[in-house]
Amino acid sequence: MDDSTLLAGLFLSAFVSSTILPGNSEIVLAAAIAHAPALLWPAVAVATVGNTAGGMTSWLIGRLVPVERGEKLAPRALAWARRWGVGALLLSWVPIVGDALCVASGWLRHDWRLAAIAIAAGKFARYVIIAVGMQRMIS
Repeated sequence: MDDSTLLAGLFLSAFVSSTILPGNSEIVLAAAIAHAPALLWPAVAVATVGNTAGGMTSWLIGRLVPVERGEKLAPRALAWARRWGVGALLLSWVPIVGDALCVASGWLRHDWRLAAIAIAAGKFARYVIIAVGMQRMIS
């Protein structure tokens, strides 16, 4: 498998993993690094961009929910997003909870630029930890 195909598959996995659909981008990232250790940083970047794009898709879904229906979305996620603002999106990488936080943030009309930065920061940190851990395991 060539590097571009590997990274494209990683992007797709990361995107899908960050939506309400199930995915395993961490496993794909680890496999990519095991297959091509020199791709560690490009793989982290691709996974972060894909996962952030998926998180922003969830944010957009929340943005499109009518105001009168939003309170029923995810009460706990809405409470966190109200209390912590876009800072709550640093936890957007957490399975299930992260998706709800992104949707809640969109519904609350948080600034999309700040949301994207917070989502990317949380997801980047997670992928760095996974990638560096994987690299240490194979070294």
